[in-house]
Amino acid sequence: MKHELLFIGKTKDRFIQDGIQEYSSRLSHYTNFNITTLKDKSTSKNKSALESIEAQGKLLLDAVPQGALIVALDSRGQQFTSELFSQKIVDWEISGTKQINYLIGGPDGIADVVLKSATLVLSFSKMTFTHDMVRMLLVEQLYRAYTIKNGEKYHK
Repeated sequence: MKHELLFIGKTKDRFIQDGIQEYSSRLSHYTNFNITTLKDKSTSKNKSALESIEAQGKLLLDAVPQGALIVALDSRGQQFTSELFSQKIVDWEISGTKQINYLIGGPDGIADVVLKSATLVLSFSKMTFTHDMVRMLLVEQLYRAYTIKNGEKYHK
């Protein structure tokens, strides 16, 4: 199964970039994983925050291949333990899912059209994280899910 992380704009902080790179490298030993950074063309002095969010949502959805399962990250989504998230991935594998695309919105949030298109809306916490941090947390949790699946000691 292929996992692809789609997000708008570059990750700004070096320590987060390093974390994403580290966990991406680890994850590649278990599954096909790719990160696609989409260029944000939606920010403009003439656009409201809502118009920017909607334009970003269209950009995200246009980048999802036909037939891919969509997981949108949003604070209003469903929360899992790491073990249950791992089991969710196993369930998708068993059901024959070929590709999962994880969509993360920009700093102002994610478009409702993305949330409605998602098979799963996922939240890491009721707390708020920067969209950059969520990128790293997602890659770490995917890596953790695969170590749980394989019975390895990373998850304690």
